[in-house]
Formats: sequence, structure tokens, C-alpha cells
Amino acid sequence: MDRELLLEIGCEELPASWLPPLTNQFGKTIEDALRLHRLAAEAPAETFSTPRRLTVRIVRVPERQTDLEELVNGPPVSAAFTKDGAPTPAAAGFAAKQGVEVAALERVDTPKGQYLAFRKRQRGRAAVDVLPHVLGGTLRALAFPKLMRWDAALDDGRGDLLFGRPIRWILFIYGGRVVPFTIARLPAAQTSQVQDVTSAAVTFGHRFLTTSGRAGRAIKVRSFDEYHARLLENFVILERGERHNKIARELDAKALRLKGRVSRMVHAETELLHEVPDLVEYPSVIAGTFAQEFLELPEEVVTTTLVHHQHYFPVDGEDGKLKPAFLAVINTEPDNERTIARNAERVVTARLRDALFFWETDRKTPLASRIDRLSTLLFHKKLGTYKEKAERIERLAAWIAREAFGAGEDAARRAGEAARLAKADLATDMVREFTELQGTMGGIYARADGLPEDVWKAIYFHYLPVGVEADAPPTKTQLGKAAITWAAVSLADKLDTIVGLFAAGERPTGSRDPYGLRRAAQGALKILVDLEAVTGLRTRPTLERMLDEAARILGKPLETELKNGIRLFLMERLQHLMQVRGAGFEEVQVVTGGGVDRVAEISPVDLMEWAAEWKRVVGTPVFTSAAEAHKRAKKIVQAEWHAADGRMSREEQMAKLAEPAEVELRKSVDRVDAQIKEALAARHARKAIEAVASIQPAIGRFFDEVRVVVPDRTLKAARLSLLMDFSDAVSRFGDPSPFAQKQA
Repeated sequence: MDRELLLEIGCEELPASWLPPLTNQFGKTIEDALRLHRLAAEAPAETFSTPRRLTVRIVRVPERQTDLEELVNGPPVSAAFTKDGAPTPAAAGFAAKQGVEVAALERVDTPKGQYLAFRKRQRGRAAVDVLPHVLGGTLRALAFPKLMRWDAALDDGRGDLLFGRPIRWILFIYGGRVVPFTIARLPAAQTSQVQDVTSAAVTFGHRFLTTSGRAGRAIKVRSFDEYHARLLENFVILERGERHNKIARELDAKALRLKGRVSRMVHAETELLHEVPDLVEYPSVIAGTFAQEFLELPEEVVTTTLVHHQHYFPVDGEDGKLKPAFLAVINTEPDNERTIARNAERVVTARLRDALFFWETDRKTPLASRIDRLSTLLFHKKLGTYKEKAERIERLAAWIAREAFGAGEDAARRAGEAARLAKADLATDMVREFTELQGTMGGIYARADGLPEDVWKAIYFHYLPVGVEADAPPTKTQLGKAAITWAAVSLADKLDTIVGLFAAGERPTGSRDPYGLRRAAQGALKILVDLEAVTGLRTRPTLERMLDEAARILGKPLETELKNGIRLFLMERLQHLMQVRGAGFEEVQVVTGGGVDRVAEISPVDLMEWAAEWKRVVGTPVFTSAAEAHKRAKKIVQAEWHAADGRMSREEQMAKLAEPAEVELRKSVDRVDAQIKEALAARHARKAIEAVASIQPAIGRFFDEVRVVVPDRTLKAARLSLLMDFSDAVSRFGDPSPFAQKQA
């Protein structure tokens, strides 16, 4: 406790989605601020959070700052003294500025010569005097998805203090004593109830629960152990993990009493169980029911109502089907559980009654008849309505199924039909109220209209995939025989969005991506990477033709700058996908670093396989020698090649090359180029890497025995052309040059 630092920022309820990253950020920011102020923590920061508080505890913080020793350079010695050794005004002025005599200065050697300097020593201040500056810097440094103005300011001359939510109290203790700190409220906001926020040795318990006295009263503490215990006495469970475990135990117990279990959908498709611990400080679980008639609704509608709208847990029966019951996590210890459950049931019943009305109303009209209404929904002001988008993806999906997948006319027709209907549910009452169900409801309505499985499932899943993991839904089992149709429709939708919005100037920048283009690109790439696993198709289409076709249908030809922008964007997303799938930075750069055209002109599946093969040799002598030879060849060509000289053909080179080493390299390049082409065509990446390895002795001998830069311009051009041919041959499979460990 002697040197324990305990800090709690008490505030209005923070959004649950903010808390996990904010908690980690809080601890790291405090540690960084302590180091910046020369108070480096002697123990790691322990962080905790609830919706109303952010807490950090550091067991040991130094009692004083480390002493500061700083060397301040002055004028050059040559300008500091006259010929007879007397100090010049420059030396005297520098000494006066430092508050010392010239004799106290020292001479230091620098790359620019000898200079006068003063070694300034500053004794470290006591921690209690520095910690207010640490907290002030931390409050300024914390990043929130959205900042709030709440008429507060710090005494640091930087204006208003913005924060995620208004701060209500500060517990700030070091060694059992309060560290003084104040957040001032602006004069315009000052009232009898709006006062400065001043640090103290007090915290606050649960808003409504207490073992004695008034709920929410101030609680005095002097150490973390006391703080932790007193909060628990006042119905605040500080550790998120404990809240999570309590919720999980009570959910299982309540579900068992209902003769069921928490719905499998909660674990498979939502993060609800990971979210609710950040909504409560003292969780309890209650059970509620709803009318049996609402189970006539599609299961997706019921679970969306419960999970996404109310943060409640659906319950499955022993047969795996939904029961007319739910479980709710509440932030209190219920005295009358039935009363609370009844209130929750009223809300759920009202929502489900609305959903049932929308379901019955929407089914009176076939899905296809809603397409015309899409002309009233704007997709983008430069790209037209959703009806126009549906027409575009209808044509593109049919083309992808027929030309890119080679799946035949029947598959193309079904893909076109599914794409034409894919956006029709945007005109339904259900989707207007439950926006999370777009696509899903389209598939359900199409199924109700009697459309075949490979059409309605393509509609149902066409917004997926969202993640890039290999097991991200939809799976082959979920899709069934609709896999090819789905892949064509989903690709068409995503590529139309990417090409159209790039053409409209809506490129993602930093964290700004309002149209979800990164998600669309990652989805498109995942479909192509997993195409064979999901659909059974062995074809490996490239993005180039699909992008060109999307642009042609859109009526906006891809100019070079626009095309390269899209390629670079897709390349970055592919690199992300590869790294998520386990590829290291080196092999990703090797196979994708040869230019943005690679992601469009080479199948992403091939690039993935090539990266896996390069990964096998990264760090081995084969990789090292290949990287060094490739880098040396590129460096020589870049330094000496002039386009005006003209690149020589193989025959022209052979007529000029005479040295045994260069003749051997020319033959090796021919052999390896053919071997790499053959290996890649046969999808044998390992043979390609063996070919790269086999040329290393020849290129090594060439660099040892042949001088490239010679007075004979024709001979020089022949040798440079040979090196370019070597570089091109290896680069077809990957460019390892950025990872050369030594300079050429």
C-alpha cells in the first residue's frame, strides 16, 4: 500500500461496446504517462471497468521522479573564445542564459566539431506533485468513438475537457493519501448542483442497491483491497470476468428450470453473452414468457427482437426449437422477480405483435412485386436507386456464374433471378422496422413464395460473409445446393458496390468507411479464396475480368487511376485476410509486393498457396540467397537502366553474351522461367520454389565473375536485360527482395 496507485474515473454510463477496448487503453495510457513524467511503474497496471467506472491499480509507483540530466549545447568553441582565450559575447550569453559562469561550461565533441555545452541536472520531484499532471495528460489522451462536451476544463491552458461521458467523481489515491486534482466546471454551467469535480478517497456503489444506509452513497477507501471489498458490499462486481461467469451460471440455471437451454444462436451468431457484462454492475437473470402464437413468426424475427432489440436471451427446448420464453439480464437483485419479468414481457409482446403484423401484411404481396418500389429508395446520388442496383447485379451475377465460374446457363439464370430479388425486401414493412434482417427476410419471403432453394438461399445469405476466417458463415452445409448461386450473387453485389462507389469518389479514408467498402472487399475475397471448399468449383477466377464487367454494366469504364485505386484497396484487404489466416508479414509481402495488378490478375487462391509455400522457406538459406540476389539485380537495373537503350530479346542477348557465367545464367533463366510457369499452371507451388532455389548458384556465379556496368553500351544493355529477365522470372512467383538482409 505504501506506493500503491489507485485511480477510478466515475462517470455516467458508458456504452457497452466501448468498455473492453477503453479499459485496456486506460491502463496503457496511464503507464505511458507515468513513463513520460519519469515515474515508470514498477509493476504492471491492473485495469477494471463497469458501465459507471474506469479503474486502474498499480501496486508500486516510485516515490520520486528519476533525476533528469540534460546536455544543452551552446556555440562552437571556435566562436566562443578569442585568440587570447577570453570568452566572446556568444559564450557569455549562453552561460548567462543557463544561469552559470563560463567556467562551469564544458566542451563536447560533435560530428560538427567541438561545442560549448552545459550539463543541466534537475532533481526529480515527489510523485504526489507529478501525479496530477499524469492524470491530466491521461484524460486528454483517452480516445472515444464519440466525445462529449460537458462544460468542463482542466487547468492546463488547453480549453474544454471533452470525454466520452460526463465525469461525476474521481478516486485518486497514492500510498493511501489523496492526490489533489480538480476538473473545473465552466462558469456558465456552475449552479448549486453543478460543481467542480475534485479528487477524493471515496467511491460510489450501486445506484439502487445497498446493504445499509442510502443507495449510491459515498464510500471511503484507502487501498485497492478495501476498495474492492467495499464495492462488493455495495453490489458492484468490479471484475468483468466475474460478472460474465455469474451471468452464464444463472442463465444455465434459469434455462434448466424452463426445461430448455440458452439458444444455440446466441453462441453461434451473436456477441450477446460477451456484451451484457458491460451493461451491468451487479447482474441477475430473470425469466419471462410470451404467447405461443408468436412462434408462428420465422425464428430469425423472434431472435432478432429478443437479442438485438432487447438484449434478451432466447431459449431452445429439448428438441432444439424455440420456446415461448426468454431470459433477461438485469442490473439489480430482484425483490419481486415476477413483477420485473412481467414488465419485460409487455415490451417483448408489443415488439412481437408488431412483427407478426408486418409478417402477415408482407406475405399478402409476392416479393417480386416489390421490385418497382425499389425505385423510391436511393442507393447513392451518383449511382441511382436500389432498383437500378438490382438490375446491375442481376446482369453481373448471371455473367459471373456463366463466364467466371463456368457453371452453365441454368446456374446463370438462377443467379440472375436471385440477384434481381436480392434487394426487394428493402421495400417490406418488416425490414423497415427490423433493418438487421435485410437479406434474411428476402430469403424467407422468397421461400414462402415457393422459389427454389438455390434462389431463396442465395438471397438469404447474399450479405455474407462478414468475417474473413475460414469458418465464417455461410458454410457449405448451410448453403447446400445454393452455393454456386449464392457465390455469384454475393460477389456481384459486393463488386458492384466497390466499383460504383469508387467511381463516385466514396473511397474509405482512415477509420471512415460509411458504405462498408472494406467489409464488401473482404467478403468478395473470402468467397474467391474459399470458392472450391464451399461450392465444389475447381475454377479459380481472377478479379480483373469481374471488375471490368462490373464497370461495363455500370457504364463507367475503369480509367487507369481509378483501376489502380481499386486494385490497391483490394490488395490491402487481401493482405489482411492472409494475415488473419496465419500468413506472416514476410510471405504476404513476397507474393503481393510485386504491384497492385497482382491481386486482380492472379487468383487470390493462388496467392494464398504461394504465400504458404514461401512461409515454408522464410528464414532458410534458400530464402536469404533468393532475396539478396533478387534485390541486387533490381538495384543494378534501377541504377543503370535507361529506357532509351531498349530491352534486348533473348536472341539478341545470346548473340552478345560470351562469358561462361552469363551464358550459364541465360540458360538457367530460360529453364527456371519455364519451370515456374509449368508449376504455377499445374498448381504445384512447391515445384516453383524448388525452381527458384535451383537458380541461386547460377546468379551467384554471375555476380562473382561478371561486371555488368562496362563501357560497351551494347554489352551492358545485354547484361541488364538478362538481369531483368531473371527478376521477371522469379517475380512471377514472388518478390523476396525487400527482405534481403545485406546491401547489394
